[in-house]
Amino acid sequence: MISIDLLQKTAETLMDKAAIEIPDDYLAGLQAAAKSEDGELSSFVLSAMLENYEAAKQDRRAMCGDTGTPRWYVKMGNEAQIDGGPVALEAALRRATANRTDGVPLRPNRVHPLWRTDHNNNVGINAPEIEYGFEPAGSWIDLITVHKGGLFGTDYRMLFPSDGIKGIKRFYLDCLVAFGKRGLACQPAIIGIGLGGGKDTCMVLGKRAACLRVVGDRNPDPRIAELEDELKELGNSIGMGAMGFVGKNMVIDTNIEVGFCHTGGMQMSVHAFCLSSRRAVARVYDDGRVEYRTDPNWFTAYQRRETVEWPADTIEASQ
Repeated sequence: MISIDLLQKTAETLMDKAAIEIPDDYLAGLQAAAKSEDGELSSFVLSAMLENYEAAKQDRRAMCGDTGTPRWYVKMGNEAQIDGGPVALEAALRRATANRTDGVPLRPNRVHPLWRTDHNNNVGINAPEIEYGFEPAGSWIDLITVHKGGLFGTDYRMLFPSDGIKGIKRFYLDCLVAFGKRGLACQPAIIGIGLGGGKDTCMVLGKRAACLRVVGDRNPDPRIAELEDELKELGNSIGMGAMGFVGKNMVIDTNIEVGFCHTGGMQMSVHAFCLSSRRAVARVYDDGRVEYRTDPNWFTAYQRRETVEWPADTIEASQ
């Protein structure tokens, strides 16, 4: 049985880590971009952000003034049991969000869409978002917090099978140009692309591809992995760099996730994480151990499964 107090304490620690400590994979990608960037203003932005990240760690303050909209991803091993059940877990995550909004502090970004009601704690109706995944074995729970920019940097289009790879590239470039020219995202960013599913699934896949995969990770389908590399290179060839200024480093990495879709369509979503790529992860075991990391490892073999049943002899491979 996993203690609800331990889950809340871990969640609060994760809120601090996500706001303050940039993940090593993204930091390495950003440092490489800074070394190769020759655009004057883009270079200035990258240098300033790297200095800001270091100052944030030293001062234990949020790395960006806009601390995003906190959201949670929860993955549970099939044998995991929670003290108080899933309802208690959701209450703990909401308490952790409210407590650390005041404690880090984070900017209270959540308001009612019509009445603009603000509880000053990033908690409200359907906020923070909590999404779930499951694995076929294990008595642990993975808590993942992502502080995602909540305004722009996202688009969707219904493509058709005849549009093919060329259509995917065209919409991808349309999005990046719009993001850069109109100030709709903070570049350079990890770009997540969702292909297929229904519209809702497509959007979820794209956001997870942006927020839950690390820089350098590649889709296990070699043809999709090749397209990820090609899109990263293409995104950095349009003459835009940091914050849309002239440069050549608009994309730190491009990740693609897919879902089976209707025979007549090919849904596509594009999501930019942001220049402050904020995520933190912990695995909580039923014996009280807690292991912190920065790789969500969300997209296991089980999460990408195509089969009706999951073969018992492949359970370990899914972890």
